[in-house]
Amino acid sequence: MINSGDILETIDMIQNENLDIRTVTMGISLLDCIDSDIDKACDKVYDKITKYAKDLIPVCEEIEKEYGIPIVNKRISVTPVAMLAAACQTSNIVKFALALERAANTVGVNFIGGYSALVHKGFAAGDYALIESIPEALSVTEHVCSSVNIGSTKTGLNMDAVLKMGKTIKKCAEVTADRNCIGAAKLVVFCNAPEDNPFMAGAFHGAGEPDCVINVGVSGPGVVRTALQKSEGLDITGVADLVKRTAFKITRMGQLVATEASKRLCVPFGIVDLSLAPTPAIGDSVANILEEMGLESCGAAGTTACLALLNDAVKKGGVMASSHVGGLSGAFIPVSEDAGMIKAAEKGILTIEKLEAMTAVCSVGLDMIIIPGDTHEDVISGIIADEAAIGMVNFKTTAVRLIPAIGKTVGDTLSFGGLLGQGPVMKVNTASPSKFIHRGGQLPAPMQALKN
Repeated sequence: MINSGDILETIDMIQNENLDIRTVTMGISLLDCIDSDIDKACDKVYDKITKYAKDLIPVCEEIEKEYGIPIVNKRISVTPVAMLAAACQTSNIVKFALALERAANTVGVNFIGGYSALVHKGFAAGDYALIESIPEALSVTEHVCSSVNIGSTKTGLNMDAVLKMGKTIKKCAEVTADRNCIGAAKLVVFCNAPEDNPFMAGAFHGAGEPDCVINVGVSGPGVVRTALQKSEGLDITGVADLVKRTAFKITRMGQLVATEASKRLCVPFGIVDLSLAPTPAIGDSVANILEEMGLESCGAAGTTACLALLNDAVKKGGVMASSHVGGLSGAFIPVSEDAGMIKAAEKGILTIEKLEAMTAVCSVGLDMIIIPGDTHEDVISGIIADEAAIGMVNFKTTAVRLIPAIGKTVGDTLSFGGLLGQGPVMKVNTASPSKFIHRGGQLPAPMQALKN
């Protein structure tokens, strides 16, 4: 039975509390596009993406108009391109990035992810060439996003890849320095990367996924914050219950959109990602949620505990509202995209070290953090290794998206515009990890059981 109170509540969430569908992402397998001739392979990639995604934008716009639900981003994720590059006898694989860009422009999506490699246990054919090409690929394209998985709980960490990704991030920033180092903002380094993540820049279409699928990412930090503003007198258990009930309502809307998009596109429904993804808009902030729980500022003592409560409650509430939950699911803490975190970072209350502690309990990791442009590449690799180790040991996804702000130093500001926002250049510990990072090899996986 339709409840008019629920309808009015949802309308208010959309109009006044920044509730939206953050992304509808179509995942497309490119395994049948593999060809030893890279030009033929690129033609197949373009043809398949434009065939499958030709109605993605019109269908999403229909759903927006029919239900009054904003769908902020329409995106595509594809099979890790390194798998396609393996068959090509060439190191010039930027052609794949150009094919993806051309397809993205044709169908009109915001981003296309999957210029990716999975190297957590070593480099296979195509992986090394792809990583080498990332800076150029992200420089010559606008919509292409890249990711590299360098570790997992079962395999440990590929320290040779960790070393290489430090250099790659720095190079991405350098070659796009005239565009606010945007290349680095489109690159994510993962540990335990999920195959069904709908969020950029880390989305790719995993090998275990169907030929084509629809994944949806919901977002509603403003809704949770508003609910907590009315929570005077609740103890911590009551706060957790309130967040759970609110997450249920948010996710239910995502389930509706996912089901409708799947039906209208004649594509299987994959997952709803329950993540609370913030925006630079005032009030649409994960940091503000933590402050509503009772912190003077995000970054204060107690921040990690508050974030742990939020992350767990969001998942518990969301799983009751959707038949298929996946992706990253939890609370995102991207600094430049969260107005509350930007403010806390500018005051020096929120530091990289505190953010690292928070990543042990949140949805992803060190996300959209702007660092001084002269930060040594080995220091960047050291940060990647630390964050990946947290994910490896704790059986969770962690990620690093750092932006070295070329020509800027601590206290300066770097602005990207749009959802990527802006943020202060944050202080980095510059003590060198070079000797450790340059040892290379495989950091062993943690022991998971000791049985007689």
